[in-house]
Order: sequence, then structure tokens, then C-alpha cells
Amino acid sequence: MTQVKSGDTVRIHYTGTLQDGSTFDSSEGRDPLEFEVGSGQIIPGLDSALPGMAVGEKKEVKVTAEEAYGDVNPEMRQSVPREGIPADIPLDPGTQLQMQTPDGQALPVTVIEVDESTVTLDANHPLAGKDLKFDIEVVSVN
Repeated sequence: MTQVKSGDTVRIHYTGTLQDGSTFDSSEGRDPLEFEVGSGQIIPGLDSALPGMAVGEKKEVKVTAEEAYGDVNPEMRQSVPREGIPADIPLDPGTQLQMQTPDGQALPVTVIEVDESTVTLDANHPLAGKDLKFDIEVVSVN
């Protein structure tokens, strides 16, 4: 039976959960996730768990924050003047917005705090600083 190795294109079904058991993402009801093993297309902690697995094999993979989306970087949080944000933009904490970087790239941010004069935005990945668990099943290897 073919075992997964670096450079293979694999398709997997997965369910990702947080430490409290809540699901943050799943391929359930969708096509399997397809990617090249070892190419950096998925988080390192999940990528490194695949070599040696075979089609039909299932595994639980625990991934630390460092091997997932990294630790929360305080420099990715910024307070901006409230008057610099259009009045029709919702600013409730937890609201996800998109900003534009000086070079024109879209940057997703989350509103984390609002007061009379400032809005604090966080550009960290929403799963930064979190340990993750994945239940995976290898569907195909090419």
C-alpha cells in the first residue's frame, strides 16, 4: 500500500477543533482538501503528520500554536483614530474587517476594542496562540 511522502499530492478529510472541543473548520460535506505534502501549503504541524500514512488511514493530530498559526504577535495589534473609520462600518468587538496595506494587499483584521476615540484592530490570524487538534483521514495519494 502506498504511503504518503514529501512531494506527494494528497487529499484528506479533516475536522479541526480547539482545546474546548469546538470545531473551527471541517471538510465534512465538502470535497477533501488537496495539497502537496511538504510544500508549505498547510500548517507545518499538520503537514509533518502525513508522511507514512496510507489511503484510508485515520489519525488524530495535536498541533501546538507554534506549529499552527504561531503565537499572538502584539505588534500585529494597532489602535487607530475612530474618526478615521467611516461611520457605516460596524465596530463591535469580534467584527472582522479588511484593511489595505500601503502596497495594496488586503489585510484581514478583527476589532478587539473600541472606546470614545480609538478602535483597536488585530491582524493576527484568528487561531494564533491556540493549540489545535485535527482528526484526519487520507482519501488519496498521487
